[in-house]
Amino acid sequence: MDFIVEYLSFFVIQGEGGDNSAAKTFKHFQTLDRYDYAESELKSFLDGEFTRICKRKAERHPSTEGAPTKIGRFIVEPGYELDSNPNYNTFQRLRASESASEFHGFADELVRLYMEAAAVRGGALIVVHATPNRHTDEPLIFVLKCDFEPKIARITDEHNLISHVEMAISARNMKSIQYPFMPEDGMLEPWELKIHQASHARYFEDFLRFVSYEKAMPELMSEHMLTMVHEYMEDKWQGHVGEERQQEANQFEIWAASEKRELQQSWDQERVVAAAERLVEQQPNLSVAFKLGDVSVKGPLAEFGQSIHFATYNGRYIALIEGDAFQFDRNMSPVELLQPPDLLEVLEVVGRKKEKADTSKHDLPY
Repeated sequence: MDFIVEYLSFFVIQGEGGDNSAAKTFKHFQTLDRYDYAESELKSFLDGEFTRICKRKAERHPSTEGAPTKIGRFIVEPGYELDSNPNYNTFQRLRASESASEFHGFADELVRLYMEAAAVRGGALIVVHATPNRHTDEPLIFVLKCDFEPKIARITDEHNLISHVEMAISARNMKSIQYPFMPEDGMLEPWELKIHQASHARYFEDFLRFVSYEKAMPELMSEHMLTMVHEYMEDKWQGHVGEERQQEANQFEIWAASEKRELQQSWDQERVVAAAERLVEQQPNLSVAFKLGDVSVKGPLAEFGQSIHFATYNGRYIALIEGDAFQFDRNMSPVELLQPPDLLEVLEVVGRKKEKADTSKHDLPY
């Protein structure tokens, strides 16, 4: 993917005395047009980054809340158009710039907004107007935040910074904003942008106050589960209000709020399988993970009731996993040489274990 860089503005953010917690200031060092960029040291430093940013995958519902790459959507009140969003307007002005001086002015506005965000650290902030010319004539805006390399980052003056930029800043852990989001080559989403911030400090989320992000998958699935629990309660109690209903509601509330949850034994197999199917329809790759005793197991949620089963036998919990073949990884173990016994033989062993435990309890002195 080749990009034509039309304009680029280079800013430096510095703290007083080099202290990250000190008040920050910024300074504009240079704004380049297409011809200046082609002759600058920045070209070799950045050219590959634009493609890398565009190709970086992002999930609308990331697997964790702290996912470094996210898709954001501009917030608009019902009945209002996209141009009612201040963040959208900032990016659109940059896209519509017709000269380097005009681009510099709009980039300066963006940096001033960025400086109001919490936890801003020193480094280089680069605002770029670039077009992936093989795929579309529509320009993209990139906002790149590069940290200074320790001990070698030294700002001299406007003329020397650019020629020594590779000695001063690093593309490693570069934070970026791409607008518009491009889900496929040449397909642009004007309502969406993509951010990447491999840091615990959420610079861009704080900076882009009028952009929303979809909930992470665990939170989303938890909400769906609570909806199904509510439906179950309504179906079971049919509007009846009483102490028993309140007790059951409290039980579910405690269960939902617990980080380490135990088997509730509230729903039958049919209802659990149906609920799992509803969740899998929303997200086919969902997993079920649990720990039985000291053994941890993880598998596709879609397989619960198919090849993953829960059961009880003689007062003990059993997790049964069925399949056509075993496969082992890493180091060899004697388990790999087993000739598996019949399931009923294993259940007899489980039963004897329970009986032995009960006998030991009776033999304890009081």
